[in-house]
Formats: sequence, C-alpha cells, structure tokens
Amino acid sequence: FKGDVLGVDADVATGDMRVSELRTFANVVGAYHIPERFLDRFATHVVKNVLAERNTDIGRVPLILGIWGGKGCGKSFNVELCCLKLGISPIVVSAGELEDPTAGEPGALLRRRYLAASKAMRETGQLAVVVINDLDAGVGRFKDDKVTVNNQVVQATLMNLCDEPNSVSVGAEWRSDDRAKCARVPIIVTGNDMSRIYAPLTRSGRMDLWMWEPNREEIVEMLE
Repeated sequence: FKGDVLGVDADVATGDMRVSELRTFANVVGAYHIPERFLDRFATHVVKNVLAERNTDIGRVPLILGIWGGKGCGKSFNVELCCLKLGISPIVVSAGELEDPTAGEPGALLRRRYLAASKAMRETGQLAVVVINDLDAGVGRFKDDKVTVNNQVVQATLMNLCDEPNSVSVGAEWRSDDRAKCARVPIIVTGNDMSRIYAPLTRSGRMDLWMWEPNREEIVEMLE
C-alpha cells in the first residue's frame, strides 16, 4: 500500500479503519493504584486458564472469575486497571446487552464476543479476556421479575462455555474437526449479589466467586 497515491499513512495501510471490539483504555488517564490483593487474584485467574489451555495437569480450572461486592467499591474499574497493567485486551459486555427483542440474540452475542477474543489472541499473540459488568443486574432474579428466554439462554451459554471452552458455535452446524476449535478465553464478571444468579453457573467448577471488600489500608492507598 505504499506509494504516492495512498501513502504509508493511508487507512488501508495502518488498519485504523478496521472494526475491533477490543478496549483501548483511552478513557483511563493518569496513574492509578491497584490493590495488590486484587491484582494477584485477577492475574492468578488468567494464568491458571493459560496453563489449562496448554494441558498442564492442574485439575479443573473455573473459566469465570466472579467478583462481587458492594456498590462503588471499584470492581469494574480495577478490572480495567489490571488489564491495562498486564497488557491484556478486554472485550466488554454490559448488562444491558443481555436482553434483546430477538430471542437468543444475547447468547449469540456472548459467543461472538468470546470468539472475537479468541481470534484476537491468535492473531496478535496478546492475551484477551471477556468482561461482563453487572451480571446480576442483567440476568439475576429479583422480586416480581418475569424470567425471559434470553435470561435462560445467557446463563446456559455461560455454562456451556465453562464446560466446553475450546468449542464454540455461532449459528452454524457443530463441527468435530480442528477448525471448529478456539483458544480458551478467561471470563471476568462483576456484580453486587451473585446469589441472584442461577446456582449451577456459580458453582466452583465453573465460577471462582470472590468477594471484593477493600479494607481501610487499601482504600487509603487508592485515594492517595
């Protein structure tokens, strides 16, 4: 694409016009402190999933890290800071995307985002994670709620990803050859009350539940 017509700075040469679902952290400006306990738990979860992908004999590793705690204690923001510090590219799903007028679309969206993260890791060599913010607000059960098909499909999709993290289908026929395989992608979810989530999804084999409640020293360090 070099030359006098397009030049080396053309969009087709630099890739600026390519659509990507990966976060760039353009909104994170400044030096922020990540509590060491939070960074250790995040990094350990990612590393264990990388080792599981490489067939290391470390037993069953939960695909999902469920970070829960009180509102405003920095769950989602600290996840972003961890990704930024460790050089991990996140693909983010918000709770509002877990419902749709078309039945089954949120489940397909999750699978597409998961495959996009897997493809990004394969093409760039950089680790990626799928982040779902406020999962309990999207699919949790509250008083007088009506359960929708999408609520069921989203939770069933997450359970299937945990059980078969290397084989994901998006509307196509299931294939058994190697071309149907994808890389394992760690999933990070945040929420205020994980007891509202479908219990089989939160069991230890699928989700590593961790309550984040910063102590006084950690709050002081973050504020400083």
